[in-house]
Amino acid sequence: MAKDKFHAVVRLALEKEGWQITDDPYEINVEGVDFEIDLAAEQVLAATRNNQKIAVEIKSFISPSNISDFHTALGQFLNYRDALALTEPERHLYLAVRLPVYESFFQKRFIQSAIRKYQLSLVIYDVSEQEIVKWL
Repeated sequence: MAKDKFHAVVRLALEKEGWQITDDPYEINVEGVDFEIDLAAEQVLAATRNNQKIAVEIKSFISPSNISDFHTALGQFLNYRDALALTEPERHLYLAVRLPVYESFFQKRFIQSAIRKYQLSLVIYDVSEQEIVKWL
């Protein structure tokens, strides 16, 4: 599967925050169905806490239709989250979105409603700074 245009940026941004990338891509098989999430990472939060594990699906939103990109991203996110619930329920899934897309398209009422309804976890990244801006 082709990597997203900003895959390397998100990977570097996660590493800057102390995440250890454990899988790139993160492959899961659930009852004969194969899934490929862009990244898997782990980070020790504190000595008194357990390791936190995440998976990150990266989306560029660079096609002519943001809503079409959103439909694809939402469908993948929901499938991947269900697959993780069966195979590795302690791993939390995030959808990685570029900052300008989050500040414009993701602020539309319909998109905000879908984010709440489907309980999407987002990681917002800045391409030029190669940094994570927000965890939502």
